[in-house]
Amino acid sequence: MISIIDYGMGNLRSVAKAVELFTKDVQIIRDPDEIRKSSAIIIPGDGAFPAAMKNLSSGGWIEPLREHIESDGYCLGICLGFQILFSSSEEFSYNEGLDVIKGRVVRFSDSSLKVPHMGWNRVDFNSENKFLKGIDSGTYFYFIHSFYPVDVDSSSVIATADYCGRFTCVAGHGNLIASQFHPEKSHEAGLKIIKNFVEESCR
Repeated sequence: MISIIDYGMGNLRSVAKAVELFTKDVQIIRDPDEIRKSSAIIIPGDGAFPAAMKNLSSGGWIEPLREHIESDGYCLGICLGFQILFSSSEEFSYNEGLDVIKGRVVRFSDSSLKVPHMGWNRVDFNSENKFLKGIDSGTYFYFIHSFYPVDVDSSSVIATADYCGRFTCVAGHGNLIASQFHPEKSHEAGLKIIKNFVEESCR
């Protein structure tokens, strides 16, 4: 069973509908204990990093999430669900993240650029990855965000994009993959990532 985590930070149905194109074994969960019964988890999210971490902490999600990821369980993080996997964020003030990917999240600072970064952007792959199979490097995906990770552990960088310089937009290791862009809103290429995740995690 693939479980989409409802921790009060949005875009659950659009993600669920995308997953349902490839499997009916998907559920939205509101109880952290359900993570241990899941073959794979998806961490979606729209909104602010501090609110996300507060909700995860108060809801009892943090340790089950870390346990799942550190045991190489299948996990897909999307947008805010990508950012909270890093060590920390500077959104509003210093905030600790889940720290399962080394790096910190900062705001775009180039005043000549429109923030949030919103729309289609080219994504270049650093290496082959099972969750990106069948997708060409240089494919465009849909972004909407004001913050991005820096000082990312190079072994975790899967793909980058260019906006105010190059930044990591896909990261992970083992059975963990996370993207700053929204695969569920990125048409055929985005759905291919979700399809790959479903097929890998349901083997």
